[in-house]
Amino acid sequence: MLRDDQIVEIMELVDFRISKSELGAFFRAEDHENYVECGDQVLRNFLNALVIHLRGTKENPKNPTAVLAKHKAQIPVKEGASERAEFKPKPKDEERARGDQSPSKTKPAAKKTSKKEFPKGNNKIQVVEKVKFNFGKNKKS
Repeated sequence: MLRDDQIVEIMELVDFRISKSELGAFFRAEDHENYVECGDQVLRNFLNALVIHLRGTKENPKNPTAVLAKHKAQIPVKEGASERAEFKPKPKDEERARGDQSPSKTKPAAKKTSKKEFPKGNNKIQVVEKVKFNFGKNKKS
């Protein structure tokens, strides 16, 4: 997460001067009296500056992961806040989590329908009559 002073420094990479108060106006609530909508020019310059900040220039390239790691190290840790627990998704099927049995042994597989159960003449009402298409070919007798 970037602080306002870091954003101002990044914007200066593309020679775009913006003050902290102007920057703060973009992040206010829409109903606030000092709210200002971020224009296309500001956003375009910020994105170009962010690319230069993360990747560097052709003459002086940077490693983006190193830049992000540096920013992460600068973020102060809050008092009493523990490290975030790693996310471990729960298995969708409870049987998959068990190591002693496979799911196929505990539940029978879904019964597959065969063609014999649904033959062609299964007393359905025929909505459309059968039509033979000649595909533009004349029928010769």
